[in-house]
Amino acid sequence: MRIVVIGGTGHIGTYLSPMLAEARHEVICVSRGMRQPYQPHEAWNAIAQVALDREAEEARGEFGRRVAELGAEVVIDLTCYAPSSATQLVDALRGRVGHFLHCGTIWVHGHSVLVPTTESAPRAPFGDYGIRKLAIETYLLEQAREGFPATVLHPGHLAGPGWAPVNPAGNFNLQVFSNLASGREVLLPNLGMETLHHVHAADVASAFVRAVEHRDAALGESFHVTSPAAVTLRGYAERMAAWFGREPHLRFLPWEEWRAWSAEKDARTTWDHIARSPHCSIEKARRLLAYEPLYGSLEAVEESVAWLVRKGDVARLPVS
Repeated sequence: MRIVVIGGTGHIGTYLSPMLAEARHEVICVSRGMRQPYQPHEAWNAIAQVALDREAEEARGEFGRRVAELGAEVVIDLTCYAPSSATQLVDALRGRVGHFLHCGTIWVHGHSVLVPTTESAPRAPFGDYGIRKLAIETYLLEQAREGFPATVLHPGHLAGPGWAPVNPAGNFNLQVFSNLASGREVLLPNLGMETLHHVHAADVASAFVRAVEHRDAALGESFHVTSPAAVTLRGYAERMAAWFGREPHLRFLPWEEWRAWSAEKDARTTWDHIARSPHCSIEKARRLLAYEPLYGSLEAVEESVAWLVRKGDVARLPVS
């Protein structure tokens, strides 16, 4: 099949585009043409590259038409962040595509109530990103009920070589990993029992491939695509310290004290993660799509951190 991947060189597309090409699909990667894939792969030699600036084309009302003109049977959209973007693309593809797959986020749920959270749980997102993504999901599933062939996949916190994963403090400050690697003290908020739910980008890519292969089961549905289990902040820190060959030295502060001690950006990011504390079920994806992640949360993070160590961004220093 001819498959268009919008955002095909990003975190997920780096793995997805070659997977589709290896499955003998004709793959067209649509991007701004500014980013190289995070990982090399010989399959990129067989993947067509189309440079489109989505923001500029959408402003002209042309992005949907430009994608539709590529004549794909399947369109996978990894870079849709606004309901207006989804509407423009659906209007252009209606009646011209056999399957449309959208990349959502587990943040459509807001805070966890019953865990693991299933796709049928009531949605209560907060924050602009989660609210916008829920609006897109709601629109696409409404369109699916009217015959548009849509599927929505909701990844967790992406991990993989090439970028920094969410750390055990719930933010992206690499010093947390360096402190764990050096046997230094790491401060965590509250009791460290809030949760994060990572997923390796390769596993998310495999879920999109499974959804394409199981089209009839996927149509009109949304799926979580995460690792099999979430991690607590405390457990995550302890396991990473052990991975570095160190004993964990953790100290816990009530949220207000921890926030006052932290940089404002880090505290804001941590709050975004721990206020949601996701822990999502993947049983629906397993049952309907035969999705089976190869990485647990910790294994996915370890691959990311190993890359950061090789780059010199995470340093193992002697304890002072």
